[in-house]
Amino acid sequence: MMKKTLLATALLGMFVSQTAAASEETQELRKIIEQQQKVLKDLEKRLEQTEQRVEKTADVVESTASSKSATTIGGYGELHYNNISDNLKNTDKKEFDFHRFVLFVGHEFNSTTRFFSELEVEHSIAGEGKKGEVELEQAYIEHDFNDMLTGKAGLFLMPVGIINETHEPTTFYGVERNPVEKDIIPATWWEGGLNLNIKAAPGVAFDTAVTSGLYIPQGKEYKIRDGRQKVSEAKGEDLAYTGRVKYTAVPGLELAATVQYQSDLTQGEAGVDTASATLVSAHAIYNIENFTVKALYAQWNIDGKEAEALGRDKQNGFYIEPSYRINDQFGVFARYNEWDNNAGDNAADTKKKQTNVGVNYWLHENVVFKADYENIGGAADSDGFNLGVGYQF
Repeated sequence: MMKKTLLATALLGMFVSQTAAASEETQELRKIIEQQQKVLKDLEKRLEQTEQRVEKTADVVESTASSKSATTIGGYGELHYNNISDNLKNTDKKEFDFHRFVLFVGHEFNSTTRFFSELEVEHSIAGEGKKGEVELEQAYIEHDFNDMLTGKAGLFLMPVGIINETHEPTTFYGVERNPVEKDIIPATWWEGGLNLNIKAAPGVAFDTAVTSGLYIPQGKEYKIRDGRQKVSEAKGEDLAYTGRVKYTAVPGLELAATVQYQSDLTQGEAGVDTASATLVSAHAIYNIENFTVKALYAQWNIDGKEAEALGRDKQNGFYIEPSYRINDQFGVFARYNEWDNNAGDNAADTKKKQTNVGVNYWLHENVVFKADYENIGGAADSDGFNLGVGYQF
């Protein structure tokens, strides 16, 4: 009996001991579970805070991206060095000139309405007694009425020639712009008014414009380039009417022709005979692989007694320019120009002839270095070379 009692007591002790141990383990497990729950709650809180920060960042990025897509800034510029000898006057021109510094600002109000502007500083310094100018070359609202019709209102470049609307230095060969589009057309040429672009068919487009016109007062001798008013309190007695047709349906080919009419270049100035004027211009550009050829012709016909007396009732010119793009960085060109601002004068040879040959080196597609040799003959006699660097962004 004694043995049974001792055995029962031992078994009971073992049970109590095991129960106590199990209780301690359960408490430890509870503590571990509570700690894990605290950790999970902390992680959930941190995750929620992170999600909130990500949402705020996304909102900022979205608003910044939308503002960047709506308003754009760009520009271009070019530095020239000219070393030209005038053999008639026996003088040399050796000159550095930061010819143009231009900034673009555009804004897209929505998918159909936008604004574009171009502000230029010429010859580095502007002001009284300085050689430079500050000019607003473009500032217009453009609106797409539908897929066929786009209108402009404001100050814009005239739809004429090759370089008047596209004249960034990386887009053309030669340090200086060609003299035909400078002295005959005359680029860069902008006016204020309205323009309507009509996409009549794939590759066929028309431009019609009603704008301010040229003004050639007494004493300017009907030099067309001097008649640009640049929309600076421009006289508006007589408007100009411009029409252009452009054909690009054939890959690599561009054909275009422009006609402008103005009833009086003198803008009704007292004591001066009226002088109506008509500009006719046509050009062709053809690209085949790396070879390009450009050709342009322009002519003014002025119906006025004083213009006729000066031999400036007819002013015309043309050029042809073949070029070859050797690779992404190098291109070579040659250009022959003929122009005459006194083509109506049959008594004298006033025609000028200019030949340029040279090379463009694109350090980047938007950065170009240029060099060309220039020779002018006919009514002038000069030769030399030009160097330049240009950029756009």
